[in-house]
Parts: sequence; C-alpha cells; structure tokens
Amino acid sequence: MSNNKSNSQNEPIQDLRQWLEAVENVGELVTVKEPVSRDQEMSAIGYLLAKQQPSPTVMFQKVENFDDGGIGAKLLWNLAGPSLKRIAITVGEDPEISTIDLIKRVKSKLLERIPPQEVSSTDAPVYQNTLLGEDIDLDKLPIPMHWPLDGGRYPGTADCVITRDPETGYFNVGTYRMMQQGKRESGLYLSPGKDARLHIERAWERGQPIEVAAAWGVDPIFMLVGSQGFAKNVSEYEFIGGIRGQAVTVVKGKTTDLLIPANAELVIEGVLKPGAMKAEGPFGEFTGYYGRPEGEAPLIEITALHHRDQPIMTNALMADYPSCEQSGFFAIVRSARVWNDFDKLGIAGIKSVYCHPAAAGGWGMTCVSIEQRYAGHAAQVLALAAQVPGGAYYTKWIIVVDEDIDPCDMDQVIWAMSTRSNPSDDVELLKNTWSTQLDPAQYPAEKRPYGSKCLINACKDHRHIKEYSKRTMLSQNVYNKVVSDWDRLGLPGKPPTIHYFEEDR
Repeated sequence: MSNNKSNSQNEPIQDLRQWLEAVENVGELVTVKEPVSRDQEMSAIGYLLAKQQPSPTVMFQKVENFDDGGIGAKLLWNLAGPSLKRIAITVGEDPEISTIDLIKRVKSKLLERIPPQEVSSTDAPVYQNTLLGEDIDLDKLPIPMHWPLDGGRYPGTADCVITRDPETGYFNVGTYRMMQQGKRESGLYLSPGKDARLHIERAWERGQPIEVAAAWGVDPIFMLVGSQGFAKNVSEYEFIGGIRGQAVTVVKGKTTDLLIPANAELVIEGVLKPGAMKAEGPFGEFTGYYGRPEGEAPLIEITALHHRDQPIMTNALMADYPSCEQSGFFAIVRSARVWNDFDKLGIAGIKSVYCHPAAAGGWGMTCVSIEQRYAGHAAQVLALAAQVPGGAYYTKWIIVVDEDIDPCDMDQVIWAMSTRSNPSDDVELLKNTWSTQLDPAQYPAEKRPYGSKCLINACKDHRHIKEYSKRTMLSQNVYNKVVSDWDRLGLPGKPPTIHYFEEDR
C-alpha cells in the first residue's frame, strides 16, 4: 500500500500487516530491534511514547530472555493510541482529516451493514500453523505483564472475542480482558450487561457449555467496533464490513462452530463449561486504576491455537490519557454512535458530538453542540445523551453547548461552562444509572455497577437568547486576509481554523 493519503480510494485494509504498511507510510511506526523485556518494560515504552506528539505505534521484534520455540512472535504496542491519523487509516479515511469530519464519516459508515464472507481453511492465513490438544502451550507465546500489580499475564486485551448467542445464533465480537491461567487455560473478565456475558449466562442457565474464540493481532477496526455495544441481533462483523466497504473474511473454527477472522495473526478456540470459574485480576484498566478483581471469572479451556508465520501479537495498554489504547478510537466511534442515536430519535439541531478521550478512555464524558430551536431543547438533549444506547454505559459527565462551541476543544467547552452556565439552575443529577465494576470512584465496591450522571447545560439561557451578551468574534473578511498573509508576515505554524464570525457591516 504505497499511498494511503485516502484509504477510501484504495482497496480496504484486510489485516494488521496491511494496516502497518499504511501507518509506516505516514511516519508513525517505530521498530525496536534490540531485545526488550515483556515484563513491564514494553508497556512502559508504549506508555511513554503515547505521550509524544505525534504518538507512534511501536513494534518490538525481539523479547529479552525468552524462547518461543521458533514461533518468531513480535509484539505491537500503542496501536492507535491518541493518533487521529492512525484512527483515520483504520476506518479508511484520509489521515489528514479533522476530528469532527472523521466523526461524521464514521457516523455515516456505522449505518452500513455487510455480512461476513466465509472462506475455506486453505484460504485462511491464520491456519498457517495449528496446535491441538497437548501441543497447545501458551507459555510459548510472549504474553506480557502490563503493570506491576497485575494479577497475571494478559495477552491483548483480546482484540476480539467471538461468542454465539445461544438463543438467536448471531455472532458477537467484543473486546474483553483475558488473563493466562495455564498452558491451556485463560480467564475471561466480562462486565455486567456485556453481550458475551449475557451469552454465557444464558447457556449456563440451561446447563450447557458455550464455545468461545479470541483473536490477537487483527486490523484495529475489530477493537474499534468490538468495544461498542450494538443491537443484540446484528453481528459486529457486519458493522466492520460496513465501515470497510467490504466483507470481513471469516473461516469456520476447527474445534468450534464459530466463525473466526481468517486474516488474524493468532486465534484461540475454546469452551466455557457450566460453572467453570477461576480467580482473575487485578488488571490496570482504562480508568487509569487497577480494576477491582472479579474474584472469579469464566475459565476458557483452550481446544485449539492457530497462528500465522511469525505472528504479531497486539497489546492494548489501559492507562491514563493519552496512554490509554482505547482513548482515541473511543472518542471517534462513541461520538458517532451517540450522534446516530440522536438522528434515529429525530432530534433537531445537533451540530456535533464528542466523547473526550481524556475522560477515562473515552467513556466518562459526552459533549453535544446544538442549535437551540425551542424551549427545553438543551435539557432534552442532555437527558437523551445520558441514556441512549451509544452513551449510557459509565458516562458521568454530559455537557451541552451552543453551535458556536467546538465540543472537541475543551478550552471552548470550559469557557462556555464558565460564561453560559449557572450551576444552581443548569446542573442536574441522575442516580442509579448503568456503570461498571471497574469504577474506582464507587465505595464500598458493592455499590458498583450502579453509578450516577451529571448533566450540565452550558448553553445560553434560551429564555433570553436574543438579548444574551454578544461574544467577541473576528470579522470573516479580516480573518481571511490575515490567513492569506500568514506566511508573508513570517508567522509560525498554521493559522487555526475558525468557524464562527461577526457579521460584516
């Protein structure tokens, strides 16, 4: 892929290796050839690199003091991270696209559905190597330790975990943390209400085992889509295909009846037998804190391990921003989902939506920009943003601003909160809302997963909007002249983009 200026004009990226080519083309791939320890050193490097501008992805070619038996595995950290360019590449867009324009494009693409295309096992790169039964040995994989107090080694978090709904038969593709529990066993942590957990609970209530597969080393679009909650009767495979504009190639498992990504770097297949549980965690989570140990989590008995030659194992560090792997792409896809929810409800005047990546990996805050059109409009948008499917989980802070405020620019949002919001009138609380066991703010921990939400109206008072104090804005004519003279005047950098101006007289 020699030119990735606009992926939408080229063939869609089909696997991690093509994605890395595109990332290298924009200068955001760092390769480390010297051996590095998988115990906290790789994660530390990824954590620190993520705080640079630009923030590169980093490939470790060798693992210090580790013999993988000739597998030749490499480890990739900080896949997308806070990089807007890499997120744009992931969804097939121009790496130079703006944040709001990227959200709009993803918003549109999320409305498309393309079912996966099944291929034969001979056409599936993931089946280049297969281990079954006693030959399976997770110790041969360089599974890392992310944080000093983690309860074990965590591959991933898994890029995608595949389960099948025991009632409807649809395939769910989710992202969940997995801890190595032995040579042929892995734990699977699942928050309440997540699809895979519901599938497991339904199967176990019937006394039935449930099949599961997990892939490490896939095109990051799997993480982007799998991290979100969608309708319970539509597979994430279809959403991934819709974003790509091309069907995901899948292949039937060799020990399960699941469809797995044919182009993945590494896949395990397994079974969750009724009641099979084992102590799991803690693990450094997306909040930037160690997640409360589940105590026990479902235990996967691994029945097959498949991998490509010299597989690339992806590792998603959960941390504070900007070093949290999910933060950048969550900001885009979650914003797009909430915006689509507003469209489905027919809410007028929505100008833009942004779930800020610094807010606990994109989960904690949603900001909506609106053109106020009627009494109660801002209050309605606040209430809906707090509870629509795309934004209900965990989010604590919901802010609505006027159309002249860019929700992606927290300086503008804070300015609007400070000059247009009266806390005694414009702040509301919702209690006993959907949250997570991983919320470090809730004590005692038994109060989880119930949470609360703060709704902040940072719009001009609609009752007095016509007489509201006029903000200072540039003249568009003057702005255009200054921009055209920028280089001639020897001014540094590029002039910022301004969208709202004083009317020329």
